[in-house]
Amino acid sequence: MLRKIRVKGKHVVLSLVCLVLGYIMAFSYHFTQKEIEQERTNISGNQWKETMDLRNQLISLEETNRKLQKELHQKQDKVLDNEKELSKEAQVFLTLAEDAEKYRMFLGKVKVKGEGVTVTLADGDYNPNEPNINNYLVHEYHVFKVINELYISGAAGIAVNGQRLSSQSYIICDGPVITVDGVQHPAPFVISAIGDPDVLASALNLTGGIKDQLVNDNIIFSLEEKSEILLNPILGKS
Repeated sequence: MLRKIRVKGKHVVLSLVCLVLGYIMAFSYHFTQKEIEQERTNISGNQWKETMDLRNQLISLEETNRKLQKELHQKQDKVLDNEKELSKEAQVFLTLAEDAEKYRMFLGKVKVKGEGVTVTLADGDYNPNEPNINNYLVHEYHVFKVINELYISGAAGIAVNGQRLSSQSYIICDGPVITVDGVQHPAPFVISAIGDPDVLASALNLTGGIKDQLVNDNIIFSLEEKSEILLNPILGKS
């Protein structure tokens, strides 16, 4: 009986030792698992914080980008408005420059070259049956008729016997000659005009127009279209 009790006592001690070891191992495993979970929680928390920081930065950058885009659009609209204004001003200056050039041309201040026509007016043939010599001579009103018709038809510049006319030119008759701005010119009178040759010639050749009127006054009328006519400025100024 005593041997049996000893054997059981060893078993009890062994059981207690195993129980203690099992408890220690369980506690150690549980503690280790808890630390691992805590570490995972810390890592997840840090990642979440970094993610939120990056998200906030992205939102801030997007807001800044929207503000910059809005400002850019405003600047672009302003630039477009300025370009339109400059374009209008440039067009105004261009128109003024063209008008100034046109006025200088009409005033005879610039040299003009281009196609056009020449009209020659010569005294009519002597007629012994015509007692009044003035009935077949070229007078200033004959020259005026041609010049006015040429200007009306769009002539850019006109000269009489090479003398350039301006807006203030005057023509008077002095016997067999005419005086243009104080300079006398004998017949025949060659009137040169720069402009569209077809338009100028058609205007002068209209039935019942200038040509027919001059021919009826016994004036010898001739018209020639020119590919190039050069009119020098008045007083030699270019």
